[in-house]
Amino acid sequence: MNDSKLLYFGTNTKMYKTNEETRAFLTELLKLTADLNPDDARLFVIPSFTALTDARKILNASPIKLGAQNICWEDAGEYTGEISPVMLKEIGVDIVEIGHSERRHIFGETDDQAEKKVRAAINHGMTALLCIGETNEQKDYGIQDEVLSMQLKIGLHSITGSEAAKALWIAYEPVWAIGVNGVPISKSYAQDRHAHIRKVLIDLFGEETGSRIPVLYGGSVNMDNALLLMSDPNINGLFVGRSAWEAANFNKMLRSILNR
Repeated sequence: MNDSKLLYFGTNTKMYKTNEETRAFLTELLKLTADLNPDDARLFVIPSFTALTDARKILNASPIKLGAQNICWEDAGEYTGEISPVMLKEIGVDIVEIGHSERRHIFGETDDQAEKKVRAAINHGMTALLCIGETNEQKDYGIQDEVLSMQLKIGLHSITGSEAAKALWIAYEPVWAIGVNGVPISKSYAQDRHAHIRKVLIDLFGEETGSRIPVLYGGSVNMDNALLLMSDPNINGLFVGRSAWEAANFNKMLRSILNR
């Protein structure tokens, strides 16, 4: 599943781009990246729910994968405001982002809920992108690895090795490094956390599968630190925020990594 030469690179536009803005972004991005070999880079974009249908039409059969920002663990029911995996599958969503720090810390989502959402995404044939990360307080207490272990072990509790090999990505996003006030991570800190994440995945799924699950880094990624982060063999890709919300910047950062 994870080839060490394959770059995973994408963005989550959060609650920033309208449907029209998403259409313009994706149309330009397709043109800028049309010459790239999909065997070199696995590209993905995760827009708002209201833009998913039009985004699917634009991306069509392109190699750029389409993601959703959340999912409910039930196929249907009295869950006002939620989005069903059946609905996402009908649209043609490829990837579901689960457990983003904003979902955990603003909306109170738990590791148990993340596990049910991972299960729902995989059951419906979509790739689960499980986001994990420690807060600044947890980092100050020195329990970051324990926090990451717990998020992985609970969030992936029911997932088998064969399922993980086919339909699981991990995004490490330290909470203190995300957003407008995020602090860029040091290379050594990122290396230590990604090495720990890899160890936990191997413990959970065995050497062959655990060593091949894509683990992406996200959190204040920019042109200055992208190449530095990607020099770590345990970092298989980047999950970029606002630095990739313009198609030209997305393309520029992507090519700088591919040409390194």
